[in-house]
Amino acid sequence: MEIKQISVFLENIAGRLGEVTKTLANSGVNIRAISIADTSDFGILRLIVNKTDAAVAALTQAGFTTRLTDVAAVEIEDAPGSLAHVMELFQKSKVNIEYLYASLEGKTGKAVVIFKLEDHEKGIQIVKENGLSTIESF
Repeated sequence: MEIKQISVFLENIAGRLGEVTKTLANSGVNIRAISIADTSDFGILRLIVNKTDAAVAALTQAGFTTRLTDVAAVEIEDAPGSLAHVMELFQKSKVNIEYLYASLEGKTGKAVVIFKLEDHEKGIQIVKENGLSTIESF
């Protein structure tokens, strides 16, 4: 399984991130996981939300440039060593991780790690073969 991640390209100026969050809030969209990487000129905001289509529509209408990407949302125990275990599985299988970020999932007390993998299908297969769960939404 996979989940859709929204990437938003932002100018690196004060208030731009606030405009994104306000646009989403006004559209009734809840942010479930968030990450930002920046350079001196621009940033890439990565989001997992509860209403992907509504979020993309609202952001596009507000003038933001967005892109959808398939990522793996892997549910792990919220305990020491859980992430290290998943990392070891990918390392042994030679699955390259382009980036990751995480969110605590309130309903089950587990963590959700969002992985952008070089070989998405192989990564999902490794996760499933080792008894881990991927989720489509949270």
